[in-house]
Amino acid sequence: MSIEFLVASAIGALTAAGIYLCLRARTFPVVLGLAMLSYAINLFLFAMGRLLVDRPPLYAKDVVEHTDPLPQALVLTAIVISFGMTALAVVLSLRTFLETGTDQVDGIPDEDTKRKAADRK
Repeated sequence: MSIEFLVASAIGALTAAGIYLCLRARTFPVVLGLAMLSYAINLFLFAMGRLLVDRPPLYAKDVVEHTDPLPQALVLTAIVISFGMTALAVVLSLRTFLETGTDQVDGIPDEDTKRKAADRK
């Protein structure tokens, strides 16, 4: 089994798990799904860079081959953006929970939430 197959399988598994979690009815799995999708995208960007071992990232006159530094810069930028996106999603989901009293994505409370609200009254 080659390393390319393992990386492709990991990207596929992270993408499938991310999409599955994004389709859940609660906010916490949706936030986890978005994080997994961002990890899958980061792995994909890094794998597309074709990292060469023992090659410098910058071009010089005496260097025959060099590694492209652009995918590494894109992944670093994507990590920062995904961290900000995850923080914003957590804050929005917490605010939604505090305002509506439920963590349902569509905002419609389920039977357990209705029962708990009735017990509080």
